[in-house]
Amino acid sequence: MSLVELIAQADERGLAASGLACLDRCVPLLGGDDETLRPLWASLSDGAGSGDWGEGLEQVRKKLDAAGTGDEAIVLAHRMLEAAPAERSPGGVRVWADACSVASLQIHRLLDTAADDASSVAVRREGRTEGMSPLVAAELRRQITVLEVLAGHGPAGLRRALEVSTEGRRVLRAVVSRRSRQQT
Repeated sequence: MSLVELIAQADERGLAASGLACLDRCVPLLGGDDETLRPLWASLSDGAGSGDWGEGLEQVRKKLDAAGTGDEAIVLAHRMLEAAPAERSPGGVRVWADACSVASLQIHRLLDTAADDASSVAVRREGRTEGMSPLVAAELRRQITVLEVLAGHGPAGLRRALEVSTEGRRVLRAVVSRRSRQQT
C-alpha cells in the first residue's frame, strides 16, 4: 500500500502521530533535542485529555522559535511546526499529516548527497521508488512503518512509532552535523 493510501485510511490518532513523527525526525533542523516533542507524544496516549495536544504544541512552539529563515530544509521544518493544528480534529490533522509527509520527504531529499531521479516527492508517496536516494528511501520507510504500526496496534503502537521516529531523528542529526562540517 502506498503512503498516500495509508494516510487516507488512517484514523485521527494515526494521522496526528504521523505528522508528529515527521516533525520529530526534523527537530535537529529546529535546534531541538530528543525531549522537545515529548509533551505532544504523551498527548496521543489514551489517558491524555483533549487539551493536552494544544498545550503541548504551545510549549513546543515556544521552545523552537518558529521563525525559520535561510536554508530551505530549515524553512520547511518550521512550516511543519507552524502548520500543526491547535486542536486534534480529524480534518485538521489529516491535512497536517499529509503536508508533513511531503515536507519531511523534501527535507530528506534536500539533505541527501545522492541524487533522486524523481521530479518530486509525490511520486515516492504514490509508491514509485525506482532511482530513489537512500535518505529519502529511509524516510519513506519510516513514514509507512509509523502508519502501519498505528493502524495495526492502535495506541499500543505509539511506543514503536516513537522508536522509529527517534531512529530517524538520529540519522538526520548525523546528516546535519556532517553537512555543517563540510560547509565550514
